Amino acid sequence: MRFVYLIAALFLASLNLRPVITSVSPLLRTIQDSLGMSGAEASLLTSLPVLCMGFFAPAAVRLSNRFSIERTIAYSLLLIGAATAARYYAHDAWLMLLTAFLAGAGIAVIGPLLSGFIKKNFSNPSAIVGVYSMAMVVGAALGSGFSVPLQNALGRSWQASTASWAVLAVVALFIWWRPVKKAAAAAGSAAVHSAKSAPPLGAKLPLKSKRAWLLTSFFGMMAFMFYSLTAWLPPIVQEQGYDKHTAGWILTLFTLIQIPVSFVLPILVSRFQHRVVWLVGCASMELVGLALTLLHVTPWVTCVILGIGAGGLFPMALMLPIDESSNMDEANALSAMTQSGGYIFASLGPLCVGFIHDRAGNFPPALFGLMAVVAIMIFIQLKIGNRKNRTLRPADRTAVNRG
Repeated sequence: MRFVYLIAALFLASLNLRPVITSVSPLLRTIQDSLGMSGAEASLLTSLPVLCMGFFAPAAVRLSNRFSIERTIAYSLLLIGAATAARYYAHDAWLMLLTAFLAGAGIAVIGPLLSGFIKKNFSNPSAIVGVYSMAMVVGAALGSGFSVPLQNALGRSWQASTASWAVLAVVALFIWWRPVKKAAAAAGSAAVHSAKSAPPLGAKLPLKSKRAWLLTSFFGMMAFMFYSLTAWLPPIVQEQGYDKHTAGWILTLFTLIQIPVSFVLPILVSRFQHRVVWLVGCASMELVGLALTLLHVTPWVTCVILGIGAGGLFPMALMLPIDESSNMDEANALSAMTQSGGYIFASLGPLCVGFIHDRAGNFPPALFGLMAVVAIMIFIQLKIGNRKNRTLRPADRTAVNRG
């Protein structure tokens, strides 16, 4: 029963990490027209949360050391829910951007801590990563697929549609009270038994580890591609002559394809090893999908190919810090570093695509740029290789524990 409850808590927390971003994409043109935003400004609705996810990820380590993983996750869910609900009143561009900033800060803290939560509570963490990544993809699919229908059902109000996703945070908070309560009780008991001992130093980011920087670079390239496609795939499809409803459903298919892939791939990698083959294979799918998009192949086909690539790379990026650490503190620190640097770089993706589109007047030049990013990512994947477990050497672990 405890296992089921922990899985439910993990799933519901993860479910909240994407709808606040993906629910904007199908309505991007409508929001632009309503608030008078340029393409570059509108891209901030996607890139700003991702940038916050990079800048605030290191705070996850400090906050979890102070409040515990469970309580910090609960507070962050509350922040995401409040920011999302505030979109109901977003009749000015600055308020919409503020909600994106606050939600991004909450997501930034939860992301790394869920890796530590998995490492702490499950005996086979690599397999559980599939639940974590699948829940995020499900949340992304719900946000992209139901934003337009919700807009139509709620009086054609895009504000009501984007704010309605706060319900997911409410449901998650209802489940998380139990882990928070148990963590508080355990912390109180530990404090009684160690009152005379020195306080722990807590984990810090392994900034001196070359291996950690390699993993961070891969995470950044992966996320750069994911958020660029999430933000601009519907407008790309609309530029090819399809309406916004079709473009929204193509984005939904793009995310739906990722659900089984993100769940199954960690299991396959754990069983058959040779992870560099899986990494390069998934990246190659993205490369093929972008090439077919440039050739104006039907987007119903290209989004499936892109979805397989993105759906495979994402859980592997989450799995690497867990596999290559020996305990919860190392998993928290390494995940925080990869997600911090990775998301900061990834935040440039939607912004770059929007900027290039504004300058060129169409999307092909931006698509060529994305193909270059994938090529660089494949080179990094070859450097990562098949080595797994105990990646952090003793000197690297010293950097984690002492900074």
